[in-house]
Amino acid sequence: MNLIAPAPDRTSAFLHPFSDLGSLQQDGPSVMTEGDGIYVRDESGKRYIEGNSGLWNAVLGFSDSRLADAASEQYRRLPAYHAFFGRVPETSARLARRLVDIAPVPMARVFFANSGSEANDTVVKMLWMLARAEGRPQRRKLLSRRGAYHGTTVMGTSLTGKDYVRAFGLPPEGVIFLTCPHYWREGRAGESEADFLDRLVAELEQTIVREGADTIAGMIAEPIMGAGGVIPPVAGYFAAIQPVLRRHHIPLVADEVISGFGRTGSLWGSQTYGVEPDLIIASKCITAGYFPMSAVMVSAEFDDRLTAASQEFGEFPHGFTTGAHPVGCAIALTVLDILLNRGVLDHLAGIIPAFQSRLRSFAGHPLIGEARGVGLMGALDVVADKPTKAPFPSDFEVGERIAKAAFRRGLIIRPLGNSVIFAPPFIMTRSEIDTMFDIVQATLDEVLEGLRA
Repeated sequence: MNLIAPAPDRTSAFLHPFSDLGSLQQDGPSVMTEGDGIYVRDESGKRYIEGNSGLWNAVLGFSDSRLADAASEQYRRLPAYHAFFGRVPETSARLARRLVDIAPVPMARVFFANSGSEANDTVVKMLWMLARAEGRPQRRKLLSRRGAYHGTTVMGTSLTGKDYVRAFGLPPEGVIFLTCPHYWREGRAGESEADFLDRLVAELEQTIVREGADTIAGMIAEPIMGAGGVIPPVAGYFAAIQPVLRRHHIPLVADEVISGFGRTGSLWGSQTYGVEPDLIIASKCITAGYFPMSAVMVSAEFDDRLTAASQEFGEFPHGFTTGAHPVGCAIALTVLDILLNRGVLDHLAGIIPAFQSRLRSFAGHPLIGEARGVGLMGALDVVADKPTKAPFPSDFEVGERIAKAAFRRGLIIRPLGNSVIFAPPFIMTRSEIDTMFDIVQATLDEVLEGLRA
């Protein structure tokens, strides 16, 4: 009798985020081992176009030696340190200055964290701290939008306007969700785009009056919703809501985790959509995915108020051990140099028209209700009936079907419910754009045939 237990599968100990755990137990994960340019390879050697830059962030691809060299050099000089107790790594100080210099609106200082989720938590703590210190402790409520995504920490999840947050008993009382500014999906029958915008502005005003402006600490918004399905706001949205927020003295936080550093075609999504925020969150592209990092940028007014509020405690009582890691900052400085000074943003401007043209050509496909996007990001919304925009039943898992069919053909794209989204690396060439969308065409045709059958 063989009493030796079989060796466990080497991937069985790994708990996957945002994945179908039951399916993975049966099928196992795809194990990636190498990257080269816009491609990644799995352990069998099969190559895939990474149509989502990993998770929006690997904008310089997967083999940029300049970033590896920057990390290696910094590891030799100062491999690790913190920014507590008035100390700061030299690269961290330089990066903060660089970010302030290129901010879309005047900013004064930068706080570093390790992820967009942590950065959003940081902003909420700042807002609450200021309200308490300034004699308005009731200012705890937060405005967000349905469909928004702001992270996976407790507060980041609470600000996320998606159904799955209920899995954690969230959001808590005091987080208030406004209508998603997606005219195609949220507009009512016979409602013009201008009327839709008027309705959103009225909803904001009514919400503030109902809740009490003196109870609302701030509003958080992505310039363009990313993980909500690449949803550009209705035309004129930020120009219309910002005067309402200012009139009621409610700060606006721009979550630029996805849209910052070029994804929308401008350096900042705030520039693309006319956002004038009081605070800015940046992450994802800041290190091109080569190191975990995020940043909170605060205006001079907020900096002064934060300094005053911290006096009671003798310090700003918040921070992360690795939040201003010298190696991450060295990589980020190199990324910004490559984006701004080495022609990447110019290259990006050159390929965006081709990307958007190919993307929008799918609007005529029988499966596609809307093809939308801006810059080098886009989405295809899949419908069962084009005139009514009716989606497929959830058990069809049509987005998953498309993503899996594309994966078999060597393309990684992300399903989001009945949509699939695209956000390839900035270094993609025109011919690679055509290759990617040729695969998409074949994939959609394949899935359509299967659904008809």
